[in-house]
Amino acid sequence: MTRAAVEAPPLTPRELDVVRAVAHGATNAEIAAALHVTVSTVKTHVTHVQDKLLARNRVEIAAWAWRTGLVG
Repeated sequence: MTRAAVEAPPLTPRELDVVRAVAHGATNAEIAAALHVTVSTVKTHVTHVQDKLLARNRVEIAAWAWRTGLVG
């Protein structure tokens, strides 16, 4: 596990699902359909992830996911 992964606040399993999807370029609507939730719920998860990772946008979330090996 990388240092960034160790230092990041714990993400919930659902937040990790969203991060993986964001890292693969999925839109909120695509993520919502895949996870059987509303777009609003996806937006909430993305906001929580941004807060936990101190990410300013989806690109930074995706970069974190690739850098830490969450996706590959």
